[in-house]
Amino acid sequence: MEGASTQPKLSAAVLAGGQSRRMGRDKALLPLRPGDPPLAATVIAQARLVADEVFVVARDRPAYEAFGVPVVPDLEHDAGTLGGIATALDAAANDYCLVLACDLPFLSPALLRWLAAQPRDYDALVPRLPGESRQGGGFVYQTLHAIYAKRCLPVIQQRLAQGRRQIVGFFDEVRLRPVEAEVIAVMDPDFRSFFNANTPEAAEEARTLLEKIPASG
Repeated sequence: MEGASTQPKLSAAVLAGGQSRRMGRDKALLPLRPGDPPLAATVIAQARLVADEVFVVARDRPAYEAFGVPVVPDLEHDAGTLGGIATALDAAANDYCLVLACDLPFLSPALLRWLAAQPRDYDALVPRLPGESRQGGGFVYQTLHAIYAKRCLPVIQQRLAQGRRQIVGFFDEVRLRPVEAEVIAVMDPDFRSFFNANTPEAAEEARTLLEKIPASG
């Protein structure tokens, strides 16, 4: 982690346990352009800006050893993304864990630092944007760009045992702090932090954007 902080330490987990069906190949290992690092390596580098511990949650994939961070196997097989979050919280050495998808090429360091700097008076700190999705409620929660407390783990495990895998389903049972669009826009006005390069078409769009966006720190 760069720089000193008075905040308690933060873990970070990069979730790469999916099967990349829509991409047609392992998106975690995909460089968007020749010479670029793989997508997951890009996410790991950004996570290191704010976290004292970074690891990957994935199934047994020896190629991931090249990322230079521990690879933690999913505890909950076939439990989807919520199972990945449970594994991240179980494995994290610290009480709070930043959970990121492995296919986010445009993470904002400023937004990540802002999230990490917030007082830890929540169980889930989750950005949300107006919109409709299967989540319902008129918002789209960015559940794989969020910080969760270990206190969420028993609630998540109970829901998994019941076969209930919707991530936002446990939010009513914990201290949720949403991060609203107007706050996010100060640091990421185009909301590109939440762009998922998870299909060939999205990867091509990301390549086009990369040609237009100057490098930033």
